[in-house]
Amino acid sequence: MQKLNYLIILHVMGILLVFNGFFMSFAVITSWFYSEDAILSQLLTALLTVIMSGVLLMFFTRHHSKEMTIKEGYLIVTLGWVIMALSGTLPYLFTNSITSFTDAFFETISGYTTTGATIIDDIEILPKGILIWRSLTHWIGGMGIIVLTVAILPMFGIGGMQLFTAEAPGISTDKLKPKITDTAKRLWLIYFVFTAIETVLLNVAGMTTFDAVNHALSTLSTGGFSTKNASIAFWNDNYWIQYIIIIFMFFAGTNFVLIYFAIKMKFKKLFGNEEFRWYLGFVVISTLVSFLAVYFQGDISLSSTNHPMVLGEAESTFRHALFQVVAVITTTGFVTSDFTAWLPFVSIFFFGLFFLGGSAGSTSGGVKIVRQVFLIKNGILEFKRILHPNAILPMRYNKKSVDQKIVYNVLGFFILYMLSFIVGTLVMSLLGLDFMSSVGASASSLGNVGPAFGDLSPVDNYNGLPVLAKWWSAFLMLLGRLELFTVLILFTSYFWKRY
Repeated sequence: MQKLNYLIILHVMGILLVFNGFFMSFAVITSWFYSEDAILSQLLTALLTVIMSGVLLMFFTRHHSKEMTIKEGYLIVTLGWVIMALSGTLPYLFTNSITSFTDAFFETISGYTTTGATIIDDIEILPKGILIWRSLTHWIGGMGIIVLTVAILPMFGIGGMQLFTAEAPGISTDKLKPKITDTAKRLWLIYFVFTAIETVLLNVAGMTTFDAVNHALSTLSTGGFSTKNASIAFWNDNYWIQYIIIIFMFFAGTNFVLIYFAIKMKFKKLFGNEEFRWYLGFVVISTLVSFLAVYFQGDISLSSTNHPMVLGEAESTFRHALFQVVAVITTTGFVTSDFTAWLPFVSIFFFGLFFLGGSAGSTSGGVKIVRQVFLIKNGILEFKRILHPNAILPMRYNKKSVDQKIVYNVLGFFILYMLSFIVGTLVMSLLGLDFMSSVGASASSLGNVGPAFGDLSPVDNYNGLPVLAKWWSAFLMLLGRLELFTVLILFTSYFWKRY
């Protein structure tokens, strides 16, 4: 009869709180640099999180057993995200930037899950320390709080494979190095370097240093929080800024293992990967469909074509189509235009993209491209099996035969995902949302996209949601970010049985 090791669960919670407090210190430094009144409140939140919560929790659980099973891994991941979100509300509440706990939790969980949905009506009046904290919640959650912890846990004598498996339960098992900690450290190094490079490029292109840092943090995490009420539409007359963000959104939606191989000049591994080719193909085809539909049939003005930084109507339309396609597929959620105000065909087309997602091993949410590829291939094979019932027709991916268990896992995930979407929509409608808003809120929250439809369009926000709808949306965000199984398994009776 094996008992759950509650002490190690609490100990890791303490480690996560210390990390959270450490990142809060960057908000304190930002407030100090800009001489903001909120500095004392932010300093207090950082100290409370690090010392009163994290350090004390680690101290009182220091005699824990260092053995960790897969059960503890799943509990640590789910509870870790909740604990981080709860502590992440403190900067908002202590500075009175957000006065409601429900709203503060919604904003924080939206940040950590890289959804990018916001309840703030006027973002630009917030203290800069709070704005940098919003972006940092994206950046921490993008690569995964638990992956960061996995890279550090060996210092405390704790193995981290169970955490890595639970936080990223996808079907990709590619690793850069034999040890999972080495993998996590290299992924974070790539993550940091790409963030720094984008910051420099955005600054050179015309953003202030502060805006460049915030948007780089949000881009590489495929989050979507901006420092402007109009999001990236604020820079609609600067095509350099928008193309830079497009490129880095695309990188962020790519498997980081493949990016590592590309950096090592092993381009065959990148372009030889089926998922990457499908990912690139989806982006290209979706952009062409959107561009042609809007350019030849639409009657919308996307930007001022007489501005010196705008190349012309065709380029402007193409840029907005490309930007929004990449933003939705990678679940970044940045906005340059209200795509729900485009042609009905384009709006429905974009709704379909909500269920696509980026690559496995990326910071994006959604179903993920690799699962879509498996579903398509399995569907084609079923036609062949009908015609040739006695033939052995294994699925092949990257020129290798795929275990049927993985195919069943993908099919099960997709069915569960669609059921979650349907239930999510029904609950939203019961809580008072209209049809389009209910469908949009459910799909966007579950896919960690951000902007939705109806009253939650790209030019609106989630502030008007009823209180219960905000909590339900927050649950869907967490469910989608941890890819369903990690969260839902905790609600099964056999998870809590001793054996």
